[in-house]
Amino acid sequence: MSVRELVVLGTASQVPTRHRNHNGYLLRWDGDGILFDPGEGTQRQMLRAGVAAHDLNRICVTHFHGDHSLGLAGVIQRINLDKVPHPVTAHYPRSGQRFFDRLRYATAYRETVDLGQAPISEDGVIAATGAYTLDAARLSHPVESYGYRLVEPDTRRMLPERLAAHGIKGPDVGRLQRDGELGGVSLDEVSEMRRGQRFAFVMDTRLCDGVYTLADGCDMLVIESTFLDEDTELAVEHGHLTAGQAARVALDCGVRHLVLTHFSQRYTDPDEFERQARDAGFEGELTVAHDLLRVPLPKRR
Repeated sequence: MSVRELVVLGTASQVPTRHRNHNGYLLRWDGDGILFDPGEGTQRQMLRAGVAAHDLNRICVTHFHGDHSLGLAGVIQRINLDKVPHPVTAHYPRSGQRFFDRLRYATAYRETVDLGQAPISEDGVIAATGAYTLDAARLSHPVESYGYRLVEPDTRRMLPERLAAHGIKGPDVGRLQRDGELGGVSLDEVSEMRRGQRFAFVMDTRLCDGVYTLADGCDMLVIESTFLDEDTELAVEHGHLTAGQAARVALDCGVRHLVLTHFSQRYTDPDEFERQARDAGFEGELTVAHDLLRVPLPKRR
């Protein structure tokens, strides 16, 4: 049975709190696991959330500020300690190669795993499998930062009532799918395209074209909302978004499920993020993330 869900490992921004660990997010996508922005303490949060090193296939780092990457050292060593049997690929900004190397070899350990390195230097597709393509887009932050988007290919859904109306059943359904036509009945007459799911991960950034490119038409958008709207000037100065800005992006881009995260320690009332997002006009499904939360992706359209 396929599972598609977001496992939230940490939701704090620069400074962790008693209740919020530094960043860390695992996307379970059927048989694959993609770990985004492993901040300090991610390995322990994985244990608490029931996430094993064997669950990881990719590690995606948006940028090399500590709250998004200091957990890399522990996660990489754990992958090797547990002798993960499949390749694991790390994606990160090419400009941060020296930081990745330092974290990968921060201490001595025995390397047992094929850890691939796939640094990013421009927008576009960075990985493609039969189950999805993974895109990256440049964001606007004081250091080079990229967001990520996973896109499932569109598929064709057969319509039983139309098949029955044309008397097509059993092995003939497969022949029609394979050949595109059967006895004068075209595939388009008895089926429809089913849009693939889309997931986007947008961390530290001001509003920019890359934010909208990544969020466009997403079923789930995980996006930073470090500040509340009354601190918009601070957000712009430090290269971040507010709750209202994140919600307006989701509204403009037709997002189905908005997940707000990466909260400044200056705020003590998480409900205020939801209030401001709703005030911005977003009416879809909305989650204000907290540590160890599991968020299922919306059902396919």
